[in-house]
Amino acid sequence: MTSFAERPEETKQLGLAQATEIARLAGAWAHEIRGPISVIRLNMELVAEDFAEPKTPQERRLLDKIQVVLRECQRLEDMVNNFLAYIRPRPMRFTPTNLNDQVRRVLRFFSPKAKEARIDIVDYLAPDLPSVLLDTEAFYGALFNLVLNAQEAMPSGGQLVVRTYPIGDKVALDLIDTGVGMDQKTCAQIFDPFFTTKPGGSGLGLPTAKKIIEAHDGEITVQSEVGRGTKVTIKLPVPPRLPAETSSSGDAPSSMPAQPP
Repeated sequence: MTSFAERPEETKQLGLAQATEIARLAGAWAHEIRGPISVIRLNMELVAEDFAEPKTPQERRLLDKIQVVLRECQRLEDMVNNFLAYIRPRPMRFTPTNLNDQVRRVLRFFSPKAKEARIDIVDYLAPDLPSVLLDTEAFYGALFNLVLNAQEAMPSGGQLVVRTYPIGDKVALDLIDTGVGMDQKTCAQIFDPFFTTKPGGSGLGLPTAKKIIEAHDGEITVQSEVGRGTKVTIKLPVPPRLPAETSSSGDAPSSMPAQPP
């Protein structure tokens, strides 16, 4: 009798079926536990209202403990929502879009956070950029997640360079920060589900961003150097009916900006 080991195609199909079933069960489990978490959070909020103005040291300590539980409930809800978004992405709705418009949208929202974090934003957005097909809401979420990661990599402030440019039959977007950077081992793992270097992080933000970009038939790559910074590059295809202008100068500029003074 022929074993599964001798039938690699059937083994592969069985593995995919098992992975699909595991993902389905995990999604159902995550969906179910959202209910109890919400109930706990709601009741703790009601209890917190009763101690909104603590009168004794004991009541103040109790309120502090309630706030800890509320924060952890919120963290659990965020983790469950991130997990569901990762394994059950919604269908994409693509429309011809100017990539610069989406970048400006993200930077407008991020600008107050950048100012507070002492981060200078420098943008080099290429004029007359060819349109690409984007699900604007999904892409906005992915790009904003990447910008927040750049902010977290610069705890003492720094510079974030954002630039777009055509390259062959694609449009590229670079996010370059002057943050702490990563070693090669960490850099190779950042898109692995549940891998995180942040306390309390879910490890699903970057993998979800990668899935969204790949759903656009795009690609995302990362270059990083400890103590110097990180460069994230997104490349998106230009639809054939909206051809990019061919140019011999379509290569990307140098990979890292100078350190801010």
